[in-house]
Amino acid sequence: MTSNESPLGPVVDTTPAQPPGPAKLPGRYGTVARLEARSHGDSLWEAVRGHDRIWAYLSYGPFADFKSFSNWLSERERLKDPYYYVVLDTNDGAAGLMTLVNIQPAMRSVEVGHVLYSPALQRTALATEAQYLLARYVFETLGYRRYEWKCNALNQPSYRAALRIGFTFEGVFRQHMIVKGRSRDTAWFSMLDSEWPARKAAFERWLAPENFDREGKQKKKLGEP
Repeated sequence: MTSNESPLGPVVDTTPAQPPGPAKLPGRYGTVARLEARSHGDSLWEAVRGHDRIWAYLSYGPFADFKSFSNWLSERERLKDPYYYVVLDTNDGAAGLMTLVNIQPAMRSVEVGHVLYSPALQRTALATEAQYLLARYVFETLGYRRYEWKCNALNQPSYRAALRIGFTFEGVFRQHMIVKGRSRDTAWFSMLDSEWPARKAAFERWLAPENFDREGKQKKKLGEP
């Protein structure tokens, strides 16, 4: 670089990533699939009803009855950003929701967000596998280079989950949002395409059947060699 040149970033492939689509992502412990409100609404309502705390950090919910929940779910299905997926157990029962949001194909950047895990899904192998399946789809099928995770900075379970899964903490955006009448500072995390091979290998080691004992308890934590 000569003295009159300004520093610039590296040259990258500018081919846009693909927008998310109605993919079905099967795994060992369950499946991530495009949300279909009519098909998934009943079992999802049974999984989340009465568990008001799981909605605490979301800008919507909880819902008083199935009708209001069903109407909301139908509205969610029609959206393109966020684009909704459902987490299904091995019996095709809906146990949670997750989305791809802030979709920027030209920048090849996308975020996983609006994650809603029922109590039955939380702290299970499927809960982790769902994150693996969606991340693999983002990097390997859609071609994104940056995968984001954001959460309320006070939401310690989400904060810890991001780090456990392999996201890198980038900082806190102060007074970033107003959610349900309360000020929200937002913690930002990211995972890059260059980091994905190592993250993928860690996921697959953790998800392997030999990593679990007869009671289904993990032998090694995610990220341990």
